Amino acid sequence: MTAPHSSVFTPSKAELPPNTDLNAIIADLADDHVAAPSGRDQEALAAIAADAREHGVQLDIIVVQGNPGIEANLRDLANEVGKIEHGTVVVFSDDWVGTYSDQFTRGHLEWAEDKAKYRGPEHTTDAAQVFVDRLEQPETVSWTVITLVILGVLIATIGGLYAVKVRRGQRAAGAPAPVG
Repeated sequence: MTAPHSSVFTPSKAELPPNTDLNAIIADLADDHVAAPSGRDQEALAAIAADAREHGVQLDIIVVQGNPGIEANLRDLANEVGKIEHGTVVVFSDDWVGTYSDQFTRGHLEWAEDKAKYRGPEHTTDAAQVFVDRLEQPETVSWTVITLVILGVLIATIGGLYAVKVRRGQRAAGAPAPVG
């Protein structure tokens, strides 16, 4: 008898970074949209969050100490906070970034994350500013347009190949039989 196995399509349970108190984070976000351990530049982070909000980005910034076991834990935390707070949530660890947004696409979030990663714990403020600056830039690539162009080229290629096949078939039907 074989052991049952789980489907690859079963979503896994969200796993928050170690020693994370979701209720304490939500309470800490209430005053200035920043939840960070003491010793981090909370005033500068609050100014970044306030500036982002003035520009239409409903931003909450969370900072966790160290790096969790896996980077996905930061996105899980951002998702859990985002379910309650809504808007855009960014979670910084020492080197990684996790995000949630009901305002921006996943692609735009990850594009903004890329430049904010690997800055170290002493540069969280810089990472937050880079993240916000990139979020405020318009998306330059429209994946819908790119997909439609590729689809159009594919359809034209298939149509062209079909036309060539039909012509070859007509020539073969009208050609004399080979001698030999």
